[in-house]
Amino acid sequence: MKHFLTKTAATALMAIAGVASAAELKMSHVRPQDATIDVELRAFAKQVSTATGGDVTINVFPASALGDYTTVQERISVGAIDMATQPAATAADRRMQVSSFPFLASNWDQARAIYGPNGPLREVMAGLYTEQNITMLAAYPVYFGGISLNTDPVNPGDPSQSNGIKVRVPGIKSFQLTGESLGYIPSPIPFSEAFTAIQTGVVDGVIGSGAEGYYASFRDVTKAYVPANTHFEVWYMIISNESLAELDAEDQEALKAAASEFEAQRWTVAEEDQGKWEQRLADELGTNVVSLSDAELAAMALKVRAEVWPVVLEDVGAEWGQGILDQIGN
Repeated sequence: MKHFLTKTAATALMAIAGVASAAELKMSHVRPQDATIDVELRAFAKQVSTATGGDVTINVFPASALGDYTTVQERISVGAIDMATQPAATAADRRMQVSSFPFLASNWDQARAIYGPNGPLREVMAGLYTEQNITMLAAYPVYFGGISLNTDPVNPGDPSQSNGIKVRVPGIKSFQLTGESLGYIPSPIPFSEAFTAIQTGVVDGVIGSGAEGYYASFRDVTKAYVPANTHFEVWYMIISNESLAELDAEDQEALKAAASEFEAQRWTVAEEDQGKWEQRLADELGTNVVSLSDAELAAMALKVRAEVWPVVLEDVGAEWGQGILDQIGN
């Protein structure tokens, strides 16, 4: 009888262990269902499931269904949400503004050197996430940012003049100051309220996204698009340290390997993807995609770097921030 009980207990423990080894993770992102990131994350989830033999299932929640990205990051830090691929939330740590430093990179080669594998900005961001009990699994390059307008642009290539156009900006100092430096009137408005604000004429445009983002979320109110390269948009695939620790070592490695492949693949298509979305704005919506010369882009960058960088550096910590710029070569 004793032998029977022992076998039964062992079988039960094995069954429990089998259940415990399977994990269902929730992944949040900010774009609508079927947007580029949504499609790519669902492919990533399938890859992880295959690589772990079904041990790890990732359920993707688009369109901020689990909350605004700032809230999601906070919840990931305490283990209430497992994963996300989204912009860095600066409300948790002002130093995260360095990720969207205006006019930091001028082209895709520079962007990859700064934000890609072993890039100085990528390493800094990974460290800042670590302080929040979050592990960064990958960086996701999205696009160079621009300006969406629901009105005709006014001197779009001349940052020396005020154009009188009021635009929504994220509640991040670097974006607010950049908008002002480029001649716009910035108005910090939450993303969830931005479309209505444009539709009702509270503002006449948006700074803070790029062609794909404007097509996905603002296409009905985008009359003109100014590809000013205001910032390099990069999102981060992050996971709660608590959720990661609950996976066994083999599944952790499989997840990290899939994330590295996910990032590597994105770098091969991101630049071409940006061009496609700019073309879709023009062809499908009739958007006036403004052509800016190299000289105009350089003038914008020069003005913003002179006026905005010193203020943002003070906000994130001048010595700390300058140390990063020195690594990048600025």
